[in-house]
Amino acid sequence: MEKVIFAFLIVLLANNLEAKKYNVFQEGEILEYDVSFWGVSLGTIVVETIGEEDFKGRKVYKANSYMKTKSGVPFIKLNDKFTTLMDTSLSFSYKFTSSSEGSGGKWGYQQIDFYYSREEVHFQEWEDKIKTIDTLIQTKRKFNDGTSLFFISRAFIDYGKTIRIPTMINVNTSTTVINFRNKKENVKISAVDYDIETLYFDGQALWEGIYGLKGNFEGWFTDDEAAVPVLAKMNVYIGSVVIELKSWERKGWNPPQAKSKK
Repeated sequence: MEKVIFAFLIVLLANNLEAKKYNVFQEGEILEYDVSFWGVSLGTIVVETIGEEDFKGRKVYKANSYMKTKSGVPFIKLNDKFTTLMDTSLSFSYKFTSSSEGSGGKWGYQQIDFYYSREEVHFQEWEDKIKTIDTLIQTKRKFNDGTSLFFISRAFIDYGKTIRIPTMINVNTSTTVINFRNKKENVKISAVDYDIETLYFDGQALWEGIYGLKGNFEGWFTDDEAAVPVLAKMNVYIGSVVIELKSWERKGWNPPQAKSKK
């Protein structure tokens, strides 16, 4: 499920594109999602927009995401937190950190620092406070982490083109492909009693994340300035899971009601 959130929400060729001036990044926004398999709820994903802050003399956007499985769900136990510091263009990351609860209550940690001026990425990983990976990757590309992809995909939802974006998941540099089809579709979710007007996209994660997340995915984001993800489908070890918007806190916003049936 990691980056379950993070796949369903993907991207552009970030280096030279400018996002449409959507009101995507709103301080204090909290979006909660239910993750299910064949109608059985496995757990939740929460994305929290913290706001703007200073990072090494530049303005960045900060956001957290959380993933947690329900008690009693067999074979899966996730209790994770992810933090991203993004460029204010919403097109690439400067820093990513994560903490994940493992077996026996032990915790694992990751930190990725993107040093673009030095053309380096510094990846570090700890298991129960013991450093297990410390490596430098030489690259000229600008990358997105799992959480920042959530925001980039929102900013480019009506781009109308297929784009490939450099993506770093764990210690691997890879690519996420997304087909921004600019296709309007109405979607029904349990949280509201009307059809929601959305834009549909699909794509492919050319990497493998936690719990086998990889391959093809689909997503539906609201067709308004907030471009809030309301529904996604993606593949993990057990099969295709559904990620559905469950609740939200966003000033002055509710999912837009479809104007007509499609």
